[in-house]
Amino acid sequence: MSTLRPIGGDGHRTCRFCGSPLSLSLVDLGDQPLANAYLAADALARPEPHYALHARVCGACRLVQVGAAVPPEEIFSDYAYFSSVAASWVAHAERYARAMRDRLSLGPASRVVEIASNDGYLLRHFVAMGIPCLGIEPAANVAAEAVASGVPTEVAFFGRETARRLRDRDGPADLIAANNVFAHVPDLNDFAAGFATLLAPAGTLTVEFPHLLNLLRELQFDTIYHEHYCYFSLAAAERVLAAQGLAVFDVEELPTHGGSLRLFVAHAAAGRTEGAGLAAIRAKEQAAGLDSDGAYAGYATACEAVRDGLMAFLDRMRAEGRRVAAYGAAAKGNTLLNYCGITAGDGRIAFVADRAPSKQGRFLPGSHIPIRAPEAIFAERPDIVLILPWNIRREIAADLAGIAAWGGRFAVAVPALSVFDAP
Repeated sequence: MSTLRPIGGDGHRTCRFCGSPLSLSLVDLGDQPLANAYLAADALARPEPHYALHARVCGACRLVQVGAAVPPEEIFSDYAYFSSVAASWVAHAERYARAMRDRLSLGPASRVVEIASNDGYLLRHFVAMGIPCLGIEPAANVAAEAVASGVPTEVAFFGRETARRLRDRDGPADLIAANNVFAHVPDLNDFAAGFATLLAPAGTLTVEFPHLLNLLRELQFDTIYHEHYCYFSLAAAERVLAAQGLAVFDVEELPTHGGSLRLFVAHAAAGRTEGAGLAAIRAKEQAAGLDSDGAYAGYATACEAVRDGLMAFLDRMRAEGRRVAAYGAAAKGNTLLNYCGITAGDGRIAFVADRAPSKQGRFLPGSHIPIRAPEAIFAERPDIVLILPWNIRREIAADLAGIAAWGGRFAVAVPALSVFDAP
């Protein structure tokens, strides 16, 4: 018998892909504000909207998802995340661009389109190679940065109609890149139909997303937030794409975002030969039992243990008179802090430092912890720097290695509390 909790008082839900009732709960993270809704000082006194953040499992297609509590227009039209801030992510994008150029023999006669192109962090590499490209980005403030850097960008939400309009205007795409956007889509079927509409008959689509298997095994529950509507296994992604006549023909495992998959996709009619990686990931998911209730049982209890471990550590540091600051005003950090109920006034975390100028001087949603520039770490000399974006912990620890001068140490909370010295 499954130990998953049935859905209770927050209402009936149906799967956004297959329409089946969502009868199983993965984890309920409580009512939370939008993870990227950073606050100006004059907003602190006003009521802050909170929405249910509850991840569920579809018993039919096994798509893990949260309810569409907020229209995407409210989340993505003015966005606080700029991809170029993370040097490791820009380097990842450059490697991708070079690999796709070589693998697909892309050149001046080709056409590359990126969905959710952000500030042009990826397409700028194709521009430098002389390969025609277009970004599609719904956040006008972020798209403006891309245009300023020389990356042609269309401000629009992607789906069947946008794809048809751009195909009719510019022609089909030889390569479509969709990196860490598949999760951000409330209408999965319309979005996938857009891929099928825009992709050239012999074209290639690549889709990257954090692998559900890692979310489960590594307790990456802090990657659950309102703008991430879905959490994909390979099997679930294949089902969504197949419904639109698209077939995954290869897959790569990537270290990004705590362990991601990069799918290579084409029109099923193209008859691409399947790569060896595809069978390997399918086998791994089957061995983990992702098509059974057992793979998801006990997850909520394990998340509670992570929360309790962090709170016990912070309370001990406070009792000992040790000062804790956080680094990285990341969405995942906001999920974690709000799940724990940590606030600016409780004395557990003094401030959070972040490299993004767009966040500095603002406050974290929910917790209202102030966001400062990284220099604040060296001015304030905290005893512990809690790294919230654990997926880039090595990069951050290397950048802040100077905290060793006063005996400062680092900590991460996920998948379990860990304290370590500067490199």
